[in-house]
Amino acid sequence: MASSETTEPTDERAEPARPSSAVDRFFEITRHGSTVPRELRAGLTTFLAMSYIIFVNPSVLGNAIVIDGVDNVFTQLVIVTCIAAAFGSLVMGLIARYPFAQAPGMGLNAFFAFTVVIGMGYTWQQALAAVFISGVLFVVLSVIGARKAIVQALPMSLKLAITAGIGAFLALIGMQNAGIVVNDDATLVRIGDFGNPTVWLALIGLVLTAILMKLKVTGAILWGILATTAVAIIFRLAVYVGADGSPAPFGGFSDGILALPFWPGDLAFQMDFAGLFNPAHLDVSAGFLVTSAITVILTFFVVDFFDATGTLTGLAHRAGFVDDKGEMPRAKTLFSMDGLAAIFGATMGTSTTTAYVESAAGVEEGGRSGLTAVTTGGLFVLAMFFWPLVGAVPSAATSPALILVGALMMEGVKGIDWKDVGDSVPAFLTIVAMPFTYSIANGVSFGIIAYALIKVFTGRFKESSWLLYVVAALLIARYIWLE
Repeated sequence: MASSETTEPTDERAEPARPSSAVDRFFEITRHGSTVPRELRAGLTTFLAMSYIIFVNPSVLGNAIVIDGVDNVFTQLVIVTCIAAAFGSLVMGLIARYPFAQAPGMGLNAFFAFTVVIGMGYTWQQALAAVFISGVLFVVLSVIGARKAIVQALPMSLKLAITAGIGAFLALIGMQNAGIVVNDDATLVRIGDFGNPTVWLALIGLVLTAILMKLKVTGAILWGILATTAVAIIFRLAVYVGADGSPAPFGGFSDGILALPFWPGDLAFQMDFAGLFNPAHLDVSAGFLVTSAITVILTFFVVDFFDATGTLTGLAHRAGFVDDKGEMPRAKTLFSMDGLAAIFGATMGTSTTTAYVESAAGVEEGGRSGLTAVTTGGLFVLAMFFWPLVGAVPSAATSPALILVGALMMEGVKGIDWKDVGDSVPAFLTIVAMPFTYSIANGVSFGIIAYALIKVFTGRFKESSWLLYVVAALLIARYIWLE
């Protein structure tokens, strides 16, 4: 044995590496085995993967938020979406110090617009009040440790299944955005039109990014997104949405790349709590008379509770934050930031702001600290000024990233005992229910209910925490009375 190898003090791996800067110390970047450039790159990757929300959220909420005499509601919604996403991501990065971004959630915005406002007759101001209250409930349950306790009560098989299910869900979203799979009235889904340039561009991006990942190219996912975007622009592929809503090639920046934001005064601080609990909103639920506002609040709460809890748990497991006991550092703070983001988003004028599953793209790019989320949040701030640039990245360019990240997140299924029906069936339901029902919350719920029922009816009740059975009972009640 060479003595120089044993006495040389330059072997830094023998003791913890020292932070290189104040930023490194605050975010513990070196301790997480990452670097500042890698964290910045991961934040950009996450932003590109979820930047579609800048335009999609306003288009969904715009169906319900109509203000007489105001013709720039859509633009205000764009600004509000950016503000909510920036705030949610920044508090997640700066306070919780996790690499997970937040933004107004898809699905919840549709429930807000089409069910609560258009379907049930609430005003959008009253719906915002319901979102605010549900956010307060998130924070309260997080501070008292209820959400952390629920996560700890989940068996490892379900935690692994949640991660894999999110991967399957991400892959479905990516394939949908790329047009590889489309809706079908007879079979629900079918293969898309391969005469569509969006499909071919996404497939090119998929192969290119996979090759870069196999070659272990630094920033493979980000380079794949940028390269695919370049192909779309250079070859003028009709993969963008034209002025008339039809597919069109990139139209350039006719109005420049700078768009100065303004205060969305018609949307901010417009919550109507008194109207939400108006006696006119009465309904018969579970055999007794209640205000339907309770149903609305509980639906917002329950769906996002399990959606966000499942998302954060799956992402944390994938990023290596979950230890052998199933615990995460700063779990109360992590979950509280989700609730705080929902409260702030409602105050600004948007539906529930929550953790984004697309954060997995940044995690796979190497993001391991809060600097990743802070970078994403900062880019949402810049998007308010340069949002035309965001429009240059077509969905076909980000779709391959979602599909590949989904594939990587399936790795955890090897840790599930597939020979034990008590573990395998709940895990399987968790995985398949997420893409099949288009809901992370449903996947988590189905898995918990199945796991609890199998334990109870096979006489193995004592093998799991009492809290898991309580949660399962509440979920069953939710599907009976709140669906």
